[in-house]
Amino acid sequence: MKPNRICFNFFLIGILTISTGLLASDSSSFKDQLTDSSYKLICEGYENNNWEIFIMDADGANLKNLTRTPDIHELYPQVSADGKKIAYVSDKGKGRTRIRSVWIMDINGKNRIKIADYARQPFWMPDNKELGFLNQEYKKFNVMDFATKGIMFYNLKIEKVRAHPNNANIKHIYNPGFSPDSKWITATVHAGMGLKHGDLLIEADGDKVINLKIKGCRPCFSPDGKWLAWGMTDHVIAVVPMHWTKKLPSIGKPVFKITHNKYKIYHVDWAPNGKWLTISCGPKGKGDITKPGTLNAAAEVVGVYAADWNILAVKFKASSTVDLTKDPEGVNWIHLTQNGKSYKESDWIPVKQ
Repeated sequence: MKPNRICFNFFLIGILTISTGLLASDSSSFKDQLTDSSYKLICEGYENNNWEIFIMDADGANLKNLTRTPDIHELYPQVSADGKKIAYVSDKGKGRTRIRSVWIMDINGKNRIKIADYARQPFWMPDNKELGFLNQEYKKFNVMDFATKGIMFYNLKIEKVRAHPNNANIKHIYNPGFSPDSKWITATVHAGMGLKHGDLLIEADGDKVINLKIKGCRPCFSPDGKWLAWGMTDHVIAVVPMHWTKKLPSIGKPVFKITHNKYKIYHVDWAPNGKWLTISCGPKGKGDITKPGTLNAAAEVVGVYAADWNILAVKFKASSTVDLTKDPEGVNWIHLTQNGKSYKESDWIPVKQ
């Protein structure tokens, strides 16, 4: 009987060891997944009285200032689908004479090319051949993201700009982004196109416009096009399924939410594998215009200094909710940045570097 008893004891010890191991590793397993992915992220941040673009590993390690230009402000970074280029905006001047311009640079921050003045919010076509961007509504600067009129496309090969075919009817949209098949552009509209506020699908090469009939802003397609994430409120990020039919695309009901009942959460973006999301998170504020190059508006707006805002990574799992005020950090979400230097507008580098 002794051998059996010994085997049974070893079996119990093994079960306890495995259970203990699972409990011990749960708090770090998400970070381990991010570390093992070898992906990288970029975001905007404010350091030494200057807007810069930062790059980091997927788990937040090795955060560094990519641009390091004390005399130039770089914001709103967007990475091309091949991971080779970054589009961004740059501000020059002050007050209503400020000029916001769209630029492109290599992934290492070199070889900068200006695409257009009085332009904002660039977004890449999935085949990397064209870069979309929005025209500023008027020459006089307006800090609000929705002070736009029309969509333009810059062809990288021939270095020419063309207008969206329905350009005359596109007004006051912001945070545009292509669907993976390049056929649709999702965006938020504010006081334009027949809506007070809402999220749209705009046909990329036609005149169709679909009102998604959801509250909130800044929608973003998952890499495979199966999901749409957006900010439902200042404190909720939601995900709905996309239905791509032969007639017109539509959305389903929310299947996943990220919530924070104290801080604002904004600027959701999908990881290349579609398993994780990154968001900006921080307290309510209207900026600090004593800081050079910053503006006065809600903390989530481009160019507004957002004190104590950081980038978080969150696991996506349908039919669930991640409560950032109750769920312990480490299992389903983690901080990627810690020092709150107005880190916003994260974007994944969609290929392993």
